[in-house]
Parts: sequence; C-alpha cells; structure tokens
Amino acid sequence: MARYIVTGSYTAAAMKGMLAKPSDREAATGALVEAAGGKLLSYYVTTGDSDFLMVTESDNLQNMLAALVVAGASGAISGLRTVQAFTAAEFMSAQKRAGEIAMKYASPA
Repeated sequence: MARYIVTGSYTAAAMKGMLAKPSDREAATGALVEAAGGKLLSYYVTTGDSDFLMVTESDNLQNMLAALVVAGASGAISGLRTVQAFTAAEFMSAQKRAGEIAMKYASPA
C-alpha cells in the first residue's frame, strides 16, 4: 500500500467548534480515511505552517483524494497538502531501477 503524508490547517470556524465542543480529531479523521478504504497510521497536531500532520496508507489514490475532498468541503480545514512517502527499501529499489534504465536516457546537454 502507498503511504501519504497530509498536512493542513484548521479554519477559524473549526477552531470555534473545538472551543464549544472539544472532539477527538484523530478519531474523526481515521473514520474518514477508513471510509475511503485507507488506514490512518498516525495523526499529530503540529506547530508552524500547518496545524496537523497525518500519515495514511491506501492502495487507491482516487479514494484517498475523495476523502481529502470531503474534508476540504467541510469548511473545517484549509491548505491541504499531500505527498506520497516511500520507505528506505522502496527508495533503494527505485535507485536500482534507475541504474537499469539510465542508458535509455539521452541528456539534452
């Protein structure tokens, strides 16, 4: 399964909602990811450019994107960013494959 790192920020409306009625955002996020066929591996509230970071796993990128659309459409979050993450073993495999196909590439310089 592919892993994705997702970051984003809570909107002012979401923060007002959390003040009025605190809720477990990890549980809510996990339910959404699972409904899309994925798995929430970790969830963190962060400081800096984003308010949260989560690591998810999914075998279907379209389903993962659908979950992000649902979250974004809720009005509770903004600035969603998603990147695919690779293990060291996956990167090692990519390096080996790059060595195999390097001869097929002609540099423009």
